[in-house]
Amino acid sequence: MRIAERERVEGGRERLTLVPESLDDLWHLTYVIEPGDRVAGDTTRRIQRNDDQMRDTGGEREHIWAALDVEDVEFARFADRLRVSGVIDDCSREDQLGQHHTINVEQHDELDVEKTWKPDQMDRIEEAVEATDVPDVAIVTVEEAQAYVHTVEQYGTEERASIAGPTGKGEYARPREELFGELTDVLKRTDADAIILAGPGFTKQDALAYIEDEAPEVADSIRTVDTSAVGDRGVHEVLKRGAVEEVQEETRIAEEATLIDELMERIATGAKVAYGPDPVSEAAEYGAIEHLLVLDEPLRRARGDGDQWDIDVDRAIERTEQQGGDVTVFSREFDPGQQLSNLGGIAALLRYRLN
Repeated sequence: MRIAERERVEGGRERLTLVPESLDDLWHLTYVIEPGDRVAGDTTRRIQRNDDQMRDTGGEREHIWAALDVEDVEFARFADRLRVSGVIDDCSREDQLGQHHTINVEQHDELDVEKTWKPDQMDRIEEAVEATDVPDVAIVTVEEAQAYVHTVEQYGTEERASIAGPTGKGEYARPREELFGELTDVLKRTDADAIILAGPGFTKQDALAYIEDEAPEVADSIRTVDTSAVGDRGVHEVLKRGAVEEVQEETRIAEEATLIDELMERIATGAKVAYGPDPVSEAAEYGAIEHLLVLDEPLRRARGDGDQWDIDVDRAIERTEQQGGDVTVFSREFDPGQQLSNLGGIAALLRYRLN
């Protein structure tokens, strides 16, 4: 993310001109822009024409500048864009004022966002700015019969390839070199700055030896990690061990995996923990929260229509920070976020037990 300009405006609001430089940046904006904000940028709109000189053809798209009173925000990951919808309150064409419109924001588009910024929202923008220079990481998990390639994004991990290994016996068996060969081809196309090769046993070492022979330029970026599983479980182990952090120190997923593991361990042992809206709100009022864990999607809904939780979540965040606690907003796209969702979408590691 790049902040091109920032300016104070009336009412204690601030306008940031933002340039998203990756899909991660578009995802961050989903949880920063909310109903009631003012968002402006260049866009296209279908304009109806009903004059004597031109037959109405249902409208033609024109490039315009528009500012919206935001009503809804959607991250369309598979379309590589952010959709911001609302009512036009300023526009380069006055005849379009008051109309509903959607601005489609893609990578490298410039967008003005005017709002009263909450501390965690500004933190998210600053993290996105810092993450611009963080290297891309791929996690490969491999065992005798299969291999998986995941890339690490700020909104979660994405499975990029699943490769079946040797099957059958005798003359119909596929040699394991076929698995290693397909894996090497995938890694050549991945274009990652760093690759973590993980899995149980010695298969990963054999795979690395193959890659060193066939693609030494790829092998130079590989480091190995022992895990007990492959696929999603193996990826979780890699994140928990901190292997990604060594390459990508600001990776939020690794932090989420560690926090959720500590949370679950405390729940299992009856240690200092609170989960669910009401217990967490109570803990915040007592100043007992050491680390607040909150899920991005219900947080966004709570700030929108207010019917997600029967608590003031912004007060809980503010009280936590005032008392020196930390706040981490989890991504719903990754397994720790799904685990947090099962606990009501909000939890806290406490300084002391309340009951």
